[in-house]
Amino acid sequence: MKWGTYDMKFAKNSALALVFSMALVVTGCGQKAPAAEPDASTSTAASTPAETEQKLNVQVSFYPMYEFTKNVAGDLADVHTLVPAGMEPHDWEPTPQDMASIEKADVLVYNGAGMESWIDQVKDSLSSSKLIQVEASQGISIREGGEEEEHEHDHDHDHDHADEAASGEHDHADDAGAKDGHDHAEASSEEHDHDHDHDHGGLDPHVWLSPALAIKEVRNIEAGLAKAAPQHADQFKQNADAYVAKLEALDQDFKAAVKDSKRKDFITQHEAFAYLAQEYGLQQVPIAGLSPEQEPSAAQMASVIDFAKEHKVKTIFFETLVSSKVSDTIAQEVGAKTAVLNPIEGLTEDEVKAGKDYISVMRENLEALKLALNE
Repeated sequence: MKWGTYDMKFAKNSALALVFSMALVVTGCGQKAPAAEPDASTSTAASTPAETEQKLNVQVSFYPMYEFTKNVAGDLADVHTLVPAGMEPHDWEPTPQDMASIEKADVLVYNGAGMESWIDQVKDSLSSSKLIQVEASQGISIREGGEEEEHEHDHDHDHDHADEAASGEHDHADDAGAKDGHDHAEASSEEHDHDHDHDHGGLDPHVWLSPALAIKEVRNIEAGLAKAAPQHADQFKQNADAYVAKLEALDQDFKAAVKDSKRKDFITQHEAFAYLAQEYGLQQVPIAGLSPEQEPSAAQMASVIDFAKEHKVKTIFFETLVSSKVSDTIAQEVGAKTAVLNPIEGLTEDEVKAGKDYISVMRENLEALKLALNE
C-alpha cells in the first residue's frame, strides 16, 4: 500500500503540463470508452430524442457522476466515464486521449470539493469555450476531514467556475459542527473559485454517500444538461424527478434503520462516511484519513483499537478497490469480524457484470450498517 493524499497529484505539475500540451495536438482521437463502463441499459430514465438529432456528448469524472448523469440524461446523451471501472479514482490522471475527449464534449460533469485533483489544470488547458462544466457538489456545504470527527472548522472556501450550469458567486461554508452538517438550500447560482487543500485535513469530497446530498448533485446535473440542451429541459426534469424519488426512498430507509439502533458508532477503513454519519446521527470512527491509500500511524491504530475494545465493536468495515490489510489487523486484535462498507468511488468489474448500481450498493451498505449497529 502506498502513501497518498489528494494534493499528491499536484506534485506532478510538470508531467501533467506535458499531458495537457500533448492533448492539444492529438488528432483522430475518438471518444475514449472506459473499460467495462456500466451498461446504459441499467438506467431507469426513459427518454427518446428525435432520431435525426445528435445526442449530447457528456464526459464525467468517475462512477457516481456517471450514475447520476445517465439517469438524468436518459437517451438524450452519450455519457462516458473518464476513470475506468475498477480503478481507484484518486490514482487516476488524464491522458492526452482523455483530454481530447473532454475537448470534444458538450458537457463535463465532476464532483468537485477536491475529489478530482486534476480538474483545475484540465480546465486551464481547455480551448473550448462552449463546454458546459458542471460541478455536482456546487451549493453543498463542504466539511473538512480530520482525525477528530467532532472537531469544528470555521472558514470559508471561495470557488470560481466560469462555465458551470449554475454560475455566480457563493461560499462552501463548512458547517461540520452544525446540527445536520450541511446546507440543505438549493445550489447557489453564484460564481466561486476553488482553492482546495487536499491533505489529511483537507476538504471531504464524499458528498454522494449521503442520499440527501446525492439529490442535490442530481439537481445540479439536471441544470447543467438543461443549459446544454434547453429544448430537452422538461425531459431532463422528468428523468431527474424519477431518480430523485428513488433517492428519497433510500434516504427514508436509512432514517428508519438507524432510528432505534443499539449503537450509533461504526469503524471504517478510511474517512469517507462523514456526510452519511452527519445526516443520520451516527459517529464514524475512521482508521485513516480522507485518502483511501493513506496508512494510519501507530498512534491512530492504537486509538482505534482502544475505541473498539471500550465500545465492544464487533465489525470493522473495509472497502472495495483498496487493500483490507489495516481493517483485518484491527479486527484480529479486538476479536471482531470485517465487512464491506462501500464508498462507491467506482464499481469493480464483477459489480458491473452483476448489474449493480449506486442505489443497489447503497442498499447493501444500509444492510451492513444495520447489522453492525445492532450487534
